[in-house]
Amino acid sequence: MNHTATMQKLDEMKFTGFARAYREVTETSFNKEFTTDELIAHLVQAEWDDRYNRKLQRLITNARFRYQASFEEIDFSTRRNLDKNQMLRLSSCDWITKHQDIIITGSTGSGKSWIASAMGHHGCQHGYKVLYKNCIKLFDELKIAKADGSYYKEMSKIEKMDLLILDDYGLKSLDGSQKIMLLELFEDRHGKKSTIIASQLPVNQWHAFIKEDTLADAILDRVVHGSHRIELKTEVSMREIYKNV
Repeated sequence: MNHTATMQKLDEMKFTGFARAYREVTETSFNKEFTTDELIAHLVQAEWDDRYNRKLQRLITNARFRYQASFEEIDFSTRRNLDKNQMLRLSSCDWITKHQDIIITGSTGSGKSWIASAMGHHGCQHGYKVLYKNCIKLFDELKIAKADGSYYKEMSKIEKMDLLILDDYGLKSLDGSQKIMLLELFEDRHGKKSTIIASQLPVNQWHAFIKEDTLADAILDRVVHGSHRIELKTEVSMREIYKNV
């Protein structure tokens, strides 16, 4: 089989990384530097890297992050009660594997959404399906879905996410139907998938935010107990620090 035919078959099989590496070694003198085993390993690694990068880009695109943030860029130098040891432990993503949750609280500008996005991006790097949602928009969308009959389809999509990021929780009051939706969402995910909740409200105010005792108890029981807590405290807005960067 000649070189052209081999390239055509690789293209048809969509082995783009393998084909690119194969073209490089056949058009240069690199192939003379490889043993047979090394050449095969090099071509397979090139294909693996290509598929990983394409999958990662797809996961990041589908996640719809608020910020294009990375775990490596998290600022530990600013004094805002961010425990570096805790964050390094969370960087393994074992908490996603174990279906655990994270609650990030802090005032406006403390970096909650940025950290949540960075952790979500890190989850994508580990191959997990992630979805970022602003709470206000999400529950408005679910209310519309309830009216047009697509509610269970939308909830099923969310349930399949390995990690759901709920940002700006508690900024807007929920009506009765939306509180039921919140309970159903956490019920679907409890012990099965992971959730990050970012909120300006301290956790001790969440019960009062929901207002209805029975619903509040049910919701908080599924989220608060056993979750990892990141409580940011800062006198300087991170937005102010980085606005000119």
